[in-house]
Amino acid sequence: MWKIARRGQRPAARADVLPSPNIWYHTDTYELENRAQDVGDDVWRVLARECDWAGKDVLDVGCGDGFHLSRFAATAKSVTGVEPHEPLARRAERRVGELPSVRVLRGSAQSIPVPDASADVVHARTAYFFGPGCEPGLREADRVLRPGGALVVVDLDVSSEPYGRWMRADLPDYDAAAVDAFFERQGFRCRRVMTRWWFADSESLAAVLRIEFSPEVADRAIADVLRDNGSHGRHPGAAGFTVPVGYRVLVRDKPSGLVLPGHSSSSSSSVSISPSTA
Repeated sequence: MWKIARRGQRPAARADVLPSPNIWYHTDTYELENRAQDVGDDVWRVLARECDWAGKDVLDVGCGDGFHLSRFAATAKSVTGVEPHEPLARRAERRVGELPSVRVLRGSAQSIPVPDASADVVHARTAYFFGPGCEPGLREADRVLRPGGALVVVDLDVSSEPYGRWMRADLPDYDAAAVDAFFERQGFRCRRVMTRWWFADSESLAAVLRIEFSPEVADRAIADVLRDNGSHGRHPGAAGFTVPVGYRVLVRDKPSGLVLPGHSSSSSSSVSISPSTA
C-alpha cells in the first residue's frame, strides 16, 4: 500500500514520482484490496467528521484508478482526481466516465494542475505524504486549498497490530515516532482508527498480502490470518477472513484568517478510534 519504490522494481517514468509497486504492477489485485478495506466504514466516518466535503470541491491526490472518487462524488460539489501514472489515470477516467461532477487530471503531489485556492478538501490515501520529504506536496496543497479548507492524509498505522507488525518486519528502519513528530510539527492533528479488512476467500487474502509484503513476511502474515480466523473463516460455519488494520487520519486546516507566527491553525492531538462491528 505504501507508494514507495521497493528494491528490484522498475524505475519511475518521471523523476519526481516514485512507483507504487502494488497498484502500478498488480492493478487487478489492488482492486481486490480496495474492496476488502475498511468494511465498517470507520475511516470514512472519521473523514466526514474531520472535514465534511458535502457541497464542496474535493481534490484526491494520487487517486490511482479512481476507486474512492465516486464515494466523494455522492455528496461533493465536484471531485478532481490527480494521478501521475498514465495507465491508472486512464483506468480512473473509465471508472468515473458517467459521473458529471468528477474529472481526472495528470499530475503529481508536487505539481497539482489546478488554480490557486480552488479546492476545499485535499485528500491523499496511502500516497506520497509519508513523512519527511513530502514538504513540496504540503506547500502545493496549501496553494490549491481555499482559506478554511483542509488537507487530509490517510496512511497505515505502523504501531497497530497485526498489520503494523508485518510492516515493521519489512521496514526495520522505519521510525514511526519520528514520522508522527514530523506531522505534528507541520500542524496536523492525528486520529488513529482501527478498521477491518474482509476477504471472501483465502486466495484473495493471499494475493493481496503478497503484493504488500516480501515473500517471507507475506507467508507469515497469511499464516497468522488463517490461524486467527480458523481455516474457513472467523467463526465456525462463517465464510470469509478478517484482518484488523490500523490507520492514521492526519488533518491540517488552512487558516481562514491571519495566523500569527508560532501559532498553528490546528491542534496536534492524537485520538484513537476502535473499529465498527457493523
